[in-house]
Amino acid sequence: MEVKELEVPVEIGENTAHINALENEAIYILREVAAQFEKPVLLFSGGKDSITLVRLAQKAFWPAKIPFPLMHIDTGHNFPETIEFRDRLVKELGLELIVRNVQDSIDQGKVKEESGRYSSRNSLQTTTLLDAIEEFKFDACIGGARRDEEKARAKERIFSVRDDFGQWDERNQRPELFDMLNGQIELGQNVRVFPISNWTELDVWSYIKDEGIEIPSIYFAHKRKTFLRDGMIWSAEDGIVFRDEDEVVEERMVRFRTVGDMSCTAAVLSDAISIDKVVAEIRDSSISERGARIDDKRSEAAMEKRKQQGYF
Repeated sequence: MEVKELEVPVEIGENTAHINALENEAIYILREVAAQFEKPVLLFSGGKDSITLVRLAQKAFWPAKIPFPLMHIDTGHNFPETIEFRDRLVKELGLELIVRNVQDSIDQGKVKEESGRYSSRNSLQTTTLLDAIEEFKFDACIGGARRDEEKARAKERIFSVRDDFGQWDERNQRPELFDMLNGQIELGQNVRVFPISNWTELDVWSYIKDEGIEIPSIYFAHKRKTFLRDGMIWSAEDGIVFRDEDEVVEERMVRFRTVGDMSCTAAVLSDAISIDKVVAEIRDSSISERGARIDDKRSEAAMEKRKQQGYF
């Protein structure tokens, strides 16, 4: 993977004024994190949003290296393409990567493995994440959540305070006026930070296109062994997703709009084999990318409940 060398000033090519403004805002937020917190970390999944955050952090602190580590909460059920990309990226950029595994939380009896056709490890990440925050005493966790993903995320502030149990109270949040970000927290509290909170999925893809950022191949259309369930397309290649005997495996041309735990992340039919085609496809889509995440469909307030408990 070729990592583009940044220059000062950075040329953004055909980026619109809108994308320029979003980039400037995100860089400002990242610099405020470095200035206001003692031990921040960037939560990294290997997905397009966290990859975009890495590029923004590069620009925020160039020519110095990114001044905080990356941390991945690994469910053990990630797409192999994503893990391979993650390891290659941090090696080529010379970044520190911390990995904590959901399997360890299962082995320690802190969480229980789900079973059945809708089983997933996605919700189990919360315990592993909170343990890692406590282990390293992180006071700010930077993530790639966007307001257009899911309605609970639209309620978040940019600096979103969590209590000493890692919980979020959506009814008791600080005002953020005139871009004034308040990083003062009590002992035991930490802050979740959302630098691309005002971006949309299309904004992220437009930025990736203009910046020439490499992303995992799973985001592009490819032939994959899949099966259908509940009107959604599931991967049958990896031995992770539960499949009934009567669910027929067929090869389809698909891509993934999001790359979470493969046990809860469905694919979409697609012929988008390039960035340009992906951007065009998303521009014409009437369905949110979270529409392919089965864990969001467990209840009307599934995401909000997980966030209240400490999920990112």
